[in-house]
Amino acid sequence: KDILIMSNYLIKNYPEYYTYFKEKEFTWDRTGGDPITQGNRNPLLYKNFGADGIKTGYLAVEKYSLASSIIRNERRLIAVGSGFDNRKLRSKESQKLLTWGLTNFSTIEIAKKNSTFTELEVWLGQKEKVPVHVNEDIYKTIQKARLKKLEAKILYNGPIEAPIKKDEILAKLIINYEGNLLSEHDLLASD
Repeated sequence: KDILIMSNYLIKNYPEYYTYFKEKEFTWDRTGGDPITQGNRNPLLYKNFGADGIKTGYLAVEKYSLASSIIRNERRLIAVGSGFDNRKLRSKESQKLLTWGLTNFSTIEIAKKNSTFTELEVWLGQKEKVPVHVNEDIYKTIQKARLKKLEAKILYNGPIEAPIKKDEILAKLIINYEGNLLSEHDLLASD
């Protein structure tokens, strides 16, 4: 779990450094000898699969491990597996895990940052409705067979009495999946 958290943080916050993780080899000069070329030990980089990182590992207790990642159709998946008896199994099972995620899950765009999400009714205003937006992109990754169980609700006391200030919180966007709360987001006045 920790490797997943760190990998996700690296990819999101340091994309300029993350590009190093897909390099298949690196050569550097050394003092007093010929340059050394080091191959990347991530086996998924050498398959025609599209993986672009992340790291291999081996510890006596957890055995062989691999944190791997792939991006397809603007959707990134990260898989972390450990406890494999050998390198070959580490590679095979990690590829299967990424393929399973790509095949069985969809990432749904709920709302785009600063784009009109909907309009809410206004009372005593110059306009009958006010557009509202969220201040962040909202995506949810859901199992394809259960997309119908994703639900978005807007909670507000309306109509909303004028005057309304731009970026004033007017409502809450509640996102549920299978009856469980996934997240809550403020809906802000666009005008």
